[in-house]
Amino acid sequence: MSDLAVRAGGQAGDGIQSIGETVSRCLSRMGWHVFGLNAYQSVIRGGHVWFQARAGDPRPYSQGDQADLLYALDPQSVAVHAPSLRAGSTIVHDPEKFAIADSDLPVGVRALGVPTLEIARKYTSQSILQNAGGMGAIAFLAGIPLDLLHEVLRDSFGKKAGEVADWNVGAASAGYEFARAHAAPNDHALGRKGAPKLLMSGNQAIALGAAAAGCKFLAQYPMTPASSIMHWLAAHAQTLGIVVKQAEDELAAIHMAIGASFGGVRAMTATSGGGFSLMVEALGMAGMTETPLVVVESQRAGPSTGLPTKTEQGDLNLMLGAGQGEFPRAILAPSHPVEAYQAMLRAFQLAEDWQTPILVASDLHLSENVMTVDREEIPTDVEVRSLFTVEPNGHDYQRYQYTDSGVSPRALPGQPGLQFVAGSDEHDAHGHLISDVKSGIPIWVTERQRMMDKRMRKLHGIAAATEPPAWEGPAGADLTFVAWGSTIGAVRDARASLAERGVATNLLRFPTVYPLDPAVVQAEFAKAKRTLLIEANYSGQFGRLLRAETGVHLTDRLLKYDGEPVYPHEVVARAVEVLNHGGK
Repeated sequence: MSDLAVRAGGQAGDGIQSIGETVSRCLSRMGWHVFGLNAYQSVIRGGHVWFQARAGDPRPYSQGDQADLLYALDPQSVAVHAPSLRAGSTIVHDPEKFAIADSDLPVGVRALGVPTLEIARKYTSQSILQNAGGMGAIAFLAGIPLDLLHEVLRDSFGKKAGEVADWNVGAASAGYEFARAHAAPNDHALGRKGAPKLLMSGNQAIALGAAAAGCKFLAQYPMTPASSIMHWLAAHAQTLGIVVKQAEDELAAIHMAIGASFGGVRAMTATSGGGFSLMVEALGMAGMTETPLVVVESQRAGPSTGLPTKTEQGDLNLMLGAGQGEFPRAILAPSHPVEAYQAMLRAFQLAEDWQTPILVASDLHLSENVMTVDREEIPTDVEVRSLFTVEPNGHDYQRYQYTDSGVSPRALPGQPGLQFVAGSDEHDAHGHLISDVKSGIPIWVTERQRMMDKRMRKLHGIAAATEPPAWEGPAGADLTFVAWGSTIGAVRDARASLAERGVATNLLRFPTVYPLDPAVVQAEFAKAKRTLLIEANYSGQFGRLLRAETGVHLTDRLLKYDGEPVYPHEVVARAVEVLNHGGK
């Protein structure tokens, strides 16, 4: 098993994200699978930030627990991250900025002083150029070829290529040669492995999946961590033929998306918990008018503004209950970029097929961190079929016709012979509002019940059309992990660590968290000996949903809600505790 983790730490404004992304791109172009964690704060300058690029085979699904190389731009980075370094690791720093005492180093860890500022001054007075020198030293220690680092640096500057790009290439070369003269490559250093891999964040995968699914309209108000969905689609809007509208607020965004969908194009919006809270009334209107709509809800730690740059899975209850009254919906929960891409394809088709809102539950950990994918995992030849097949039939078109499936014939509005009313009030099969008494007879009583029954019948079809619970690992394992969303990544890596200890585990993951088929779920849990629920929230929201919908009660849990992602070692420790001490 090959595994190398490179970590960079400093203050906000030091260029830590650029360092991490450069290293991640180098490793992915060498043919390795990469997971990149960007840990930052909601300040422009100051405050500790860090990035970890972890490459390996088999594919890493999380940031992992330890690192092999640390590029420290300040003493705090050494104090925070040195304890996480494996034996044989190296800390790269500039002695001109700060010294590292031997007593500050864990056993088996060494410090390599690289004159990055001195290197930078040969080209410019801008101290930020020191990062290129530091990256050069890290590249040598990690086994990254110098010519590949040059290629990535030049690509990163794009149109700025010229003097600035030349400075960075020169500084990187100087740092690389300095490390070659004063150190040896790390024991976990990697060489070229194969063809380059795609590297993308969850939000980029979500945006790309929306485009492949035929989305032609996005309305969004920027809110971390969903903002980069709009950024990516706006940057590629002309090429893809997509209208991207930055709305004045989340209320306007969802209403614009509903209007676009009503008019006949596949449309979506995206936000985080605070913005989604503003959207719930309009979501109910989409449910009432049976208008297809895709909403991405990228969760962060709440309540209120909470921790705007930290992750959590705390909005499941909100997504379940969003909108007044009851109407059918689905909540899809991808765990990594490939699944995020696939979830968007599924979400748009479900929305069209069942004429109802479909929610995609992401979170900051999935949305903003990067991961490699193989090209064949991102199919672009996606069939986008039209569902507007209704032919004019005099003036007897029933937009909300009662059907066994709950799905009624849908027509583009405004066609001769197919005119209809789509109001937010309750209505009959023609769309005529029934909230008033006619001729003294309260007809809404029976019509309301019939229409509610019609709409809610869609849930049965949606449940059958969504991805069911899926198993990973050996049947009959001693412990079954239960997880949804981005926490699955840490579970996958923890399972590998437990297997090395001789502990057999498996995973029951839920790519669809709602609706759930009770019979299917109960049958799957009957195969488990002992379970451990993993969630990034305080109350175990998915565990409560499971019990309410299926009667399955999961007593052993690992719940994390400090804003940090779940780490594999935390899953391992809790699993050992449950197996050895009965979860007490």
